[in-house]
Amino acid sequence: MPAHLVSPDEDIRLKDFDPGDTGKYSDKQDAIDDLERMRVDVRQLCAVLRAEEKHKVLIVLQGLDAAGKDGTVRHVFYGVTHFGIRVVPFEKPTKVELAHDYLWRIHKEMPRSGELVVFNRSHYEDVLAVRVRELRPKSVWRKRYEHINEFEHMLADEGTTILKFFLHISKEEQKERLQARLDEPHKHWKYNPADLEDRAHWNDYMDAFEDVLNKTSHKHAPWYIVPSDRKWYRNLCIAETVIDRMKKLRMEWPTLDFDPGSVKID
Repeated sequence: MPAHLVSPDEDIRLKDFDPGDTGKYSDKQDAIDDLERMRVDVRQLCAVLRAEEKHKVLIVLQGLDAAGKDGTVRHVFYGVTHFGIRVVPFEKPTKVELAHDYLWRIHKEMPRSGELVVFNRSHYEDVLAVRVRELRPKSVWRKRYEHINEFEHMLADEGTTILKFFLHISKEEQKERLQARLDEPHKHWKYNPADLEDRAHWNDYMDAFEDVLNKTSHKHAPWYIVPSDRKWYRNLCIAETVIDRMKKLRMEWPTLDFDPGSVKID
């Protein structure tokens, strides 16, 4: 599946990637068996991760409004929250968070051994929204690419597996999803007028995302571009990538240091 791995020496342009791509699948029905199998694999791998307590996994989800960050959490990690998975949504920084350096609130949420943490938005907002909305001058945010690279390198050196996904959605598909939030009563709660403000800066965000992908994708913390116009295909791409990377950790179920047959439970 073409969840495109951005190589460190690659200079990508998002216009070269089709957000409507569905790879070898013709439609959702054609992919449903594979998606269910992958969900089972994710649950199993997360269970071993929790039991073994040797590895730490961080998954970063970034994308424009309505790209499907919440949907990815619901569908890719369906039914596995009790296996050491924690989801951290990063909203507008609080007064306390703003009193610290911008990575403070990020660092304290990092996974511990045996845990998989999903960031719904992340430290990359400080070179995305901060840049586009001009919340800090360029002289401040342009230094943050290097800060982030060094931060992630330290995390990787300390044993954290890092996977970063850019959910690539088309402007037309975003329009449909935002309109649905107005048309369908059960989606009204999702509507935020700020979404339209960001949409008005679409091209600026595309430029900002391209810089993030080109400046901060490394072997120890790679970025993947995920076609996201079709929700089911987005889920397949991310699930397959997570499974592939977690299998490479070669995790094993812990063995007992005693004979379980010798234990009598009254």
